[in-house]
Amino acid sequence: MRLVVIIFCVFMAVVDTAVAQEVLLDHPNPERVVYKIIDGDTLTMDLYKPNGFKKRKKYPTLVFFFGGGWKGGTITQFEPQAKYFASRGMCTVLVDYRVEKKHETTPFDAVKDAKSAMRFLKTHAKTYNINKNKIIVAGGSAGGHLAAATSMLPGLDEAGEDLNVSAKAKALILFNPVIDNGPGGYGYERVGDRYTEISPMHNVYKDVPATIIFQGTNDKHIPQGTMEEFKAKIEAVGGRCDLHLYEGLPHGFFNKGKKDSEKYYKETVYEADLFLESLGYLKGEPTI
Repeated sequence: MRLVVIIFCVFMAVVDTAVAQEVLLDHPNPERVVYKIIDGDTLTMDLYKPNGFKKRKKYPTLVFFFGGGWKGGTITQFEPQAKYFASRGMCTVLVDYRVEKKHETTPFDAVKDAKSAMRFLKTHAKTYNINKNKIIVAGGSAGGHLAAATSMLPGLDEAGEDLNVSAKAKALILFNPVIDNGPGGYGYERVGDRYTEISPMHNVYKDVPATIIFQGTNDKHIPQGTMEEFKAKIEAVGGRCDLHLYEGLPHGFFNKGKKDSEKYYKETVYEADLFLESLGYLKGEPTI
C-alpha cells in the first residue's frame, strides 16, 4: 500500500510539473527593458519570448502600441494578443511611451518614442533574438496611429538617433487606428497646421507595408468612411490593405475583458493570424 501511495505521489508531481510548464508556455513572463531615457523619463518595453524558444534562432517579432488618445493608456492593453502570438512562435513586445497626462507631452513626442522603440529593437536584434527583417507593428486607436507612423511618416525622429536605422516595419496590424489628423479628423485640434507631418492619411506612398485594419462602423472617434479612403489610397499606389468592418460596433470593440468583447477579441486575433500567415511570418492554422 505504501508503495502505491509513493508511486501515486510521484505521478502527481510529474503531472503538476507538466501543467506548470504548460501554463508557463501559455503565459510567458516578459523581460522589461529600458529603450529610452529622455527629459528625466525612463521608457520601457516588455519582451515576450516565443514558445519553444531557442537561443540561436532569430524570430519574427510583433510590436504593440497601446491606445489612449496620446493622453493616457496602459501597456497591458494588448497583453492577451502578445501572449497569443508568442504561443504561435513570435517574439512579441509591449511598448510604453510618453503621454500627456503622465508626461505633459504631445502626439509628436509619442511618435518620436515609437520610432525610438523600433530603432532600439533593430539595433539590439541579436541580443533579443529578433529577426530585424521581420518586424511587424500593431496598435489600437492612438497606438494604431503610432504603429502606422513608424512606417509612414518621414520625419518626427528623436534628435541624435541614428537615422540610418529605419523605423519602418514589414507589416501593420491596426485596430480602429487614428489615421487622419487633418481637418475633421481625430486630434486636429491638438496638431493644427502641422497635421501633414503626423497624419498617416496624408503620407501614403508607394511600398507602404502590407496593412490589415479592424474597424467598428459605430466608432464615435473615427469618422465614417475614413478607413475606406485610407484603403483606397494604399491600393492606388499598389499596396495591400485588408479592411475588416464590424457593423454597429464601437471604438475598442476588440479589447479582451470588456463586456461582450470576447467574440471580437478572438475574431480579430484570428484574422490577424491569417494575415501574418499569408505574409510568411507564421505557419499553420490559428490556434485561438
